[in-house]
Amino acid sequence: MKPTYRHFNHAIGNATVHLVWIPCRRKRLFYQNETLKLRCIEVFQSVANDKKWIIKAIEVASDHVHLLVEYDPHHSIAQVVKAFKSRTSRLLREEFPELLKLPSLWTHSYMFDTTGKISSKRILDYINDPHHD
Repeated sequence: MKPTYRHFNHAIGNATVHLVWIPCRRKRLFYQNETLKLRCIEVFQSVANDKKWIIKAIEVASDHVHLLVEYDPHHSIAQVVKAFKSRTSRLLREEFPELLKLPSLWTHSYMFDTTGKISSKRILDYINDPHHD
């Protein structure tokens, strides 16, 4: 399949990254809490919309998050992660006071993998596979 490239000022390309991170202390925050899970997804979408990024796939599992994001060449992967983690942390902790018991919502760590080595379709299939609870 031929890749689709996005056009930017002075650049053309496709920068897609698979991101994974966990809540602080690997708490199962989203286990049986559909309201929190849906709100988290809404906030992720609002960040992507504001930055003009495209979320190609998203999974909020009980104790970790997967995002497949197409972003622009003006941001680093670290900036992409920071945008998602900081806004969700701030808003979710304001709206769900029980999250204030944790020192922070997310750990400082994250995993990233650009999709150049394998196809985005394969990552989409992995994220959408019902292997998570």
